[in-house]
Amino acid sequence: MANHLLSFFLCFFIFSFSSSSFSAAQSVPAIFVVGDSLVDVGNNNYFPVSSPKANFPHNGIDFPTKEATGRFSNGKNSADFLSEKLGLATSPPFLALVEKNNASFDAGVSFASGGARILNSMDPTFGQSIALIQQVTDFITVRAELLRKLGAPETNKLLSRSLFIIVIGSNDLFGYFRFRPQISPRGFVDNMLSTLNEQIKRLHMYGARKFLFTGVPVVGCVPAQRVRNETGDCNQEINYWASKYNEGLVPMLKGLKSELQGMNYTYFDIYSFMQKIIENPSTYGFSEIKSACCGRGTLRAVVPCLPVAHYCPNRKDHFFWDLFHPTETTARIFADAIYDGSSEYTFPINLRQLASAP
Repeated sequence: MANHLLSFFLCFFIFSFSSSSFSAAQSVPAIFVVGDSLVDVGNNNYFPVSSPKANFPHNGIDFPTKEATGRFSNGKNSADFLSEKLGLATSPPFLALVEKNNASFDAGVSFASGGARILNSMDPTFGQSIALIQQVTDFITVRAELLRKLGAPETNKLLSRSLFIIVIGSNDLFGYFRFRPQISPRGFVDNMLSTLNEQIKRLHMYGARKFLFTGVPVVGCVPAQRVRNETGDCNQEINYWASKYNEGLVPMLKGLKSELQGMNYTYFDIYSFMQKIIENPSTYGFSEIKSACCGRGTLRAVVPCLPVAHYCPNRKDHFFWDLFHPTETTARIFADAIYDGSSEYTFPINLRQLASAP
């Protein structure tokens, strides 16, 4: 009798868990990704002149194909893991699809581009990338194609249920503190927020309803910033303004939800979550949180992750893959926190709850 009861409860638990996951996945038919290199899956591969590229070794060494794909990672990035959690294939790069005659956009598209910024200013060092405003414009082009293919009712239904991932802002701050333009840090951050506000409204105007936003990470602690400090410590100035940007973003999103009909969102406080990992790395399985895995020189951050660089044998114990980007392991930890995380870091609801929302 006891064994029968145990089997029953185990089956019930597994069925309930599977049904919940299936329900969340089925309520999101497509994912549209807007952002930078943290979620780029290969758009920059199609630029003839662009510094932010990752379509060469040793990138992709732990990807299923063992090949570089354009992801700034040793393997998958957070966009891949979030897609998996929602039961979907990774959204393909927009620039890969536009080269095809009969490209299909109804399963989602990634517009993310390494080096992308919220503001349109371009860092001449980095060359080509797709800024936020252009990424949103490209989405509007995709919507027009969906209208032609599916008609208005089906397109509106598809987009209202789809997930729009927005991960951008780090490159704006990197650029500001590198070139120091004639505007105060406060004014610059305010410009970032006002521009993002406008583009969220554009996305909403053209059908987006469900959003995932991440704040700007602890960008002053990436190896590229630490290596500039003789002590290897973080750049606290850029961290301060990253936190100020995030402090402005949270109430802005709350206000937009009240203003824009049908808008719902998840916000991931990546800054605080990343700080927690840096302060307690062993809790998350990391033994190295300062140095990059792939690169050369001090902290493996003097020479980028090029084919001539060296890479660590165990990528799972490193937080950073290269001088800017997280390892696949870190990306998976971020995705787990976004999808099923507590309200301490993921709010007002987590992604599982957002996906299941009507």
